[in-house]
Amino acid sequence: MSARLEITGLKAGYGQIPVVLGVDLQIAAGEIVTVIGPNGAGKTTLLNAIMGVLPAAGGIALAGKPLAGLAVEERVAAGLSLVSERRELFGQMSVEDNLTLGGWLHRGTKTAGTAIADIFALFPRLKERRAQAAKTLSGGERQMLAIGRALMAWPRVLLLDEPSLGLAPRIVAEMLGTVATLRAQGVAVLLIEQNARAALRIADRGYVMELGQIALSGSADELAKDDRIARLYLGQKQPGQSAAPPVIA
Repeated sequence: MSARLEITGLKAGYGQIPVVLGVDLQIAAGEIVTVIGPNGAGKTTLLNAIMGVLPAAGGIALAGKPLAGLAVEERVAAGLSLVSERRELFGQMSVEDNLTLGGWLHRGTKTAGTAIADIFALFPRLKERRAQAAKTLSGGERQMLAIGRALMAWPRVLLLDEPSLGLAPRIVAEMLGTVATLRAQGVAVLLIEQNARAALRIADRGYVMELGQIALSGSADELAKDDRIARLYLGQKQPGQSAAPPVIA
């Protein structure tokens, strides 16, 4: 497997507090990889370190090009996009203007118009609401807009942090189904998702992160069938055991 995004020995934290303690991870083109684990495991910190939002030590390479020392906007230009769990939309601006800002790399070119058309094809509801202020959208529509804005940069790798947070199950299924279609377009997706069951359903492979380190990895099918993963993260009760704790990821 040729890695599009390769992470080696990545360490990151906040000030003197270490959070990510030497993570190795790979994603190929057109592959969806999910990272699951308990709250506080370091999953969001991992994404922020990859994106350059946080300083980090270790290797980060995109299509073989090291990203160390590059600013966030330089990583975007290299082909990396992040959708944070906060979504960070411009509420007063229209849907179309938010998308246009996401395509700043292609401003003034035909590519920008093509990208918006592609986003509207991927999320038809955004086209219906193109002139509507972002702050007036529903939670699901805001998540669509956040993902669409990130895709406006035509990324090679899309980093998604908790895309289902606060959304109804039906909207979650629709959202993750749309993310799965990106695979056919060759986009690599690194998915952090609280709904571990849903994440493993669309992912090709997965990593289990605990206490800042990778505790287990394998195909999505292997992880879904692992007794320990099922008990801790999929909410499945094992024979002779009391009910499992709620899913956290």
